[in-house]
Amino acid sequence: MLLLRLIFESFSFAFGSLRANKLRTLLSLLGITIGIFAIISVFTVIDSLERFIKESLNSLGSDMVYVQKWPWTPPEGETEYPWWRYLNRPSPTPEETEELVRRGNTIDNASFFFGFSRTVQSGSDKLENATILATSYPLYDVWNLELSQGRYFTEAEMNSGAPVTVIGAEIANKLFSGTNPVGTTIKIQGYKFRIIGVYKKMGQDMFGTSMDNYIHISATKSFYMVDVRNRDRGQTICVKAKQNADQDEFIAELEGIMRNIHRLKPMEENDFALNEVNLISNQFDQLFGVINLAGAIIGGFSILVGGFGIANIMFVSVKERTKIIGIQKSLGAKRYFILLQFIFEAIVLSLIGGVVGLVLIFIGTQIVTYVSEFTIVLTVGNIVRGLLISSVIGFIAGLMPARSAAKLDPVEAINSV
Repeated sequence: MLLLRLIFESFSFAFGSLRANKLRTLLSLLGITIGIFAIISVFTVIDSLERFIKESLNSLGSDMVYVQKWPWTPPEGETEYPWWRYLNRPSPTPEETEELVRRGNTIDNASFFFGFSRTVQSGSDKLENATILATSYPLYDVWNLELSQGRYFTEAEMNSGAPVTVIGAEIANKLFSGTNPVGTTIKIQGYKFRIIGVYKKMGQDMFGTSMDNYIHISATKSFYMVDVRNRDRGQTICVKAKQNADQDEFIAELEGIMRNIHRLKPMEENDFALNEVNLISNQFDQLFGVINLAGAIIGGFSILVGGFGIANIMFVSVKERTKIIGIQKSLGAKRYFILLQFIFEAIVLSLIGGVVGLVLIFIGTQIVTYVSEFTIVLTVGNIVRGLLISSVIGFIAGLMPARSAAKLDPVEAINSV
């Protein structure tokens, strides 16, 4: 009951201080508000970016490896990306894809794909620089794709290069304004393609696995449209491991098969890259760790300034209430009662500044999410973190003023001017 009474009185004194000295308190609380806004906004943006990247990585699949000409990261132990070593490497081919599936014991499935840009026409409507994704048949299984309308290619359509296509949700919206495009035709580079399906809207990602803005056609058909045998167009083999397959065994087998296909000697360096999703995920974890630390340091200085503001309020409050403190002690109030009273008051004032900062962050996240496609979410964890930081700063800032108040002599306090 005593603790509850202390908290209630501290709230009363804190709000009384706000009412009596609005400008002074506002300016002092501004520091803690800016501090909480700075540090929690950094954490919020980084958390949202990290979630976005991890969702994109999950769409790539932790059980998949991308066989490509170019590695995603520099070789281990090197800081610079030696692009000149990879320039003359051969690009992956559909035949290599078939060999991997045929030979691999740990390989569940694999798909060959590449992309290029063309103008797409539907009636009188044109879409400039649309991305055409040319693939082999298994992509639907490898990437776990879903359709909202129509159907996927048959294996015969893919292998024969039939003039049919499955388009992304954004492509369908841009060319057909929300109407059902299945059964209609579009023209790409003079070739007519009949739309047989529309992919389910996946949303934006940063690795290109969202089908929203792709026009999906057969790789066999694309060979009549672009030169991929003698030109690098980002040809890739996406290889999916069998369920519960050992990752190291999967990578080792994949590397062995590719080296055998390329007829590489034992001491020769690989002329292909095996890009693992897990490796890039670990690098992002390290990057976000550094950014979070930098954000905490920058925000920490702002909060430090806010703490001095709270301490200033509390020293002034002790000075103004010296007579009241003397009366309380003369009536039997213990030192710890006076101490806790001012500490709670400092925590309450700091929490007010923290809550204002969190409200500003929430408003900011709503504005950014509304005006852009990037979603920023103020998580419960960051709200709790902000309130805890405010409470700790309030406690530290109020400790010295509270101790000075608790040590006051009751007679001298009552007789003070």
